[in-house]
Order: sequence, then structure tokens, then C-alpha cells
Amino acid sequence: MVKDFESKCLTVIIPCFNEEKTIREVLVKVLKQSQVGEVIVIDDCSTDSSVEKIRLIKDDRVQLCINEQNYGKGKSIWRGIKLAQLKYLIIQDADLEYDPDEYSSLMRTIIENSADAVYGSRFLTSGPRRAVYFWHRIGNFLLTTTSNAFTNVYLTDMETGHKLLRTAIAKQLNLKENRFGVEPEITAKLARLDARIYEVPIKYNARTYAEGKKIGWKDGFSALRCIIKYSIVK
Repeated sequence: MVKDFESKCLTVIIPCFNEEKTIREVLVKVLKQSQVGEVIVIDDCSTDSSVEKIRLIKDDRVQLCINEQNYGKGKSIWRGIKLAQLKYLIIQDADLEYDPDEYSSLMRTIIENSADAVYGSRFLTSGPRRAVYFWHRIGNFLLTTTSNAFTNVYLTDMETGHKLLRTAIAKQLNLKENRFGVEPEITAKLARLDARIYEVPIKYNARTYAEGKKIGWKDGFSALRCIIKYSIVK
């Protein structure tokens, strides 16, 4: 198990759309993690210099794929899952809200507990947490609670962007959602597979809309639709 934990057995999937200010720093931090053996960046047809910044990173582990049009985070994630080749994979946002230094804790949990998925919870607080957007927190609580009720899986943060999965089970999910609805879709489909899901606390550096945050209230309604759809429909 120790050998498995230390080897480069982790694929990092990074959906990216107009993140020229942060993508290079994120990649540098990701590549410093000892578990990382493969990085798949899916650029969702950025209109800024994100692609150029990605190409500045000279590392054989980095694979850049560019969507022919802007689809959304969800499609980038399931495209990355299809390409993943290593034993485990993790979803990493292209901004600086989620810290790649958390990979060790997530990896240790999935290996030591023979888990199928480990979620990094922003609300089992570990370390400093920036205080922004009260109504986002309330919305997250309501969506997570609704997801828990439909899936019978107790989570504190269903919407977290830090999800670590066994690649074999991730490829069974057959994801469909193009946008942020992919988060409840992943959870609902893991629940239908009776997957072993764990949570660990992570650090979280929330950003504001002025700093590039993209999710909005309409995505909340979409998430509710996805919770119901993927929890009920076979």
C-alpha cells in the first residue's frame, strides 16, 4: 500500500476556461505532487491566453486537449475521464480555490480504506477558509442535503470540486452533464453503484465573481434537476 501511495499512480484532470491568471501556477503545484503521473488539461475553448500559458509548461506528464467549442466543466471532466490511464484520478479546478497539496490526504484515505471515491469537504474545515458568499453556503447545504436524501449517502459537501476516484469506477459512470450538474451526477451514479465514498477536510480559498468565479444561481436549479434525474432514472 505504501508503494502504491508513493508511486505516480494519479491522473489529474483539469477543466480550464479563461483561467490565464492562475492556470500556470496550478500546473506547477500539481506537478510537484509525488503521486501525479499524468495531467490532462481540457481547455474549454478559452478566449484568453490560457492555452499559451499551458503550453509554457514543459513536462511530459501534461496532455492538453482543446474542446472545439465552449461546452462547460462537465463535458471537460468526462472527456478527461475517458483519457485517464492511471489507477486513480482527481478533478482539479484551474483556479486557486483547491490546493493540490491536499492530494496526499485524499490518496491516503482512498488506499487505506479501500474506498472507491474520496471527497474533499470544504465544510469539515481544515485550516483557513475565506469567508465569502453566505447564500452560496446555504445553497450548497440545501443541494447536499437533497442529494443525501435521494442517494442515502451522507455527505457534507456534495458539490466539492475535489473528487478523487478509482479510475475504473469513474469510467463506469458514463457522465452526461456538460455543465456544473456533473457534480450531483457523479454522486448519484456512485451511489447507484454502491461505491464506498469517504470525505476528508480540505483547505479552500474561495474566490469572488470579480476574481473569475463562474457558477451562478441557475446552476443551482440545474443541480437540483440532476439530483432527481440521476438518483431515480436508471
